[in-house]
Amino acid sequence: MNKFLIIACVFLFCFSCKSPEARKPESVTSGSFIKESVERNKKLYAKEQSSIEAIMKENPEENYIASESGFWYFYNTKQEDSLATPDFGDVVNFNYNIKDLNGTLIYSKTELKTQNYAMDKQEMFTGLREGLKLMKTGETVTFLFPSQKAYGYYGDNKRIGTSVPLICEVTVNSITQNQSN
Repeated sequence: MNKFLIIACVFLFCFSCKSPEARKPESVTSGSFIKESVERNKKLYAKEQSSIEAIMKENPEENYIASESGFWYFYNTKQEDSLATPDFGDVVNFNYNIKDLNGTLIYSKTELKTQNYAMDKQEMFTGLREGLKLMKTGETVTFLFPSQKAYGYYGDNKRIGTSVPLICEVTVNSITQNQSN
């Protein structure tokens, strides 16, 4: 009986101290989801761009400008004098409304109220933040934002849905220079 107990202990001792082995993955991903997502986003952007180009063709009297940031705009009211555009930290006081590409009002200027925005220090959707950098006091500009420059995939969880391109008419009332600039 002692021999059996000794053999069992030696056997347990030898095989219980085995180092852990790496497990093999159950499934291997090939990156196809990312490739499909890229293709889907390219198609969405092309569709939105063609819709925006159709709007621009319908309004040839407007002088549309393509921004370096990937949206289009035209001046309703332009200041020709040399007023400054806002810099980092400057406070911009402005009003704006939001429409879909069909011109249906989503948020009116009265609903959104007058906004004070500290440039690049507060949250705001990308297109409007970049658009305000182009404006001077007293100017009114109409922006056409593709969805990735607007509220993107998530929308605003209220009235703006997933991947909705927007038209925003923005009026800058004043720009207060940051004292540290």
